[in-house]
Amino acid sequence: MLRVLIACLALVLTVPLASAQERLAPNPAIETTIQNQFDAFLDRDVGEAWQYASPNIQSLFGSPENFGRMVEQGYPMVWTPGRVEFIDLQSLGGILVQRVEVIDQAGTAHYLGYQMIETGEGWRINGVQVLRAPQVGA
Repeated sequence: MLRVLIACLALVLTVPLASAQERLAPNPAIETTIQNQFDAFLDRDVGEAWQYASPNIQSLFGSPENFGRMVEQGYPMVWTPGRVEFIDLQSLGGILVQRVEVIDQAGTAHYLGYQMIETGEGWRINGVQVLRAPQVGA
């Protein structure tokens, strides 16, 4: 069941990333939301990390425990990051995506796209997709 949920979530996030891109100015509130979730995972406070997930994600996983298992199994670089750097904020077909570089505990770089939505409680993470590494100069 958990694998099916991860596959569905990845599929939903793949389509918007193929749309036209527009770079936006950094948004400190979005970066803070994402960083707070990373910090909560590092503290193993899944209940706190859950608070930064959108209502859609919360509905999809149903409980903080299910959500935490999905992140631990499907996104180990998010569960236990080494270093986090915010790359840029993009509008992709009207969907806001914050690109993030995560260096895991082994020193491997991972690039993630955080789909963000604004709610009455502030910015929330509406999904995460692993992105291809940027191409290095020719």
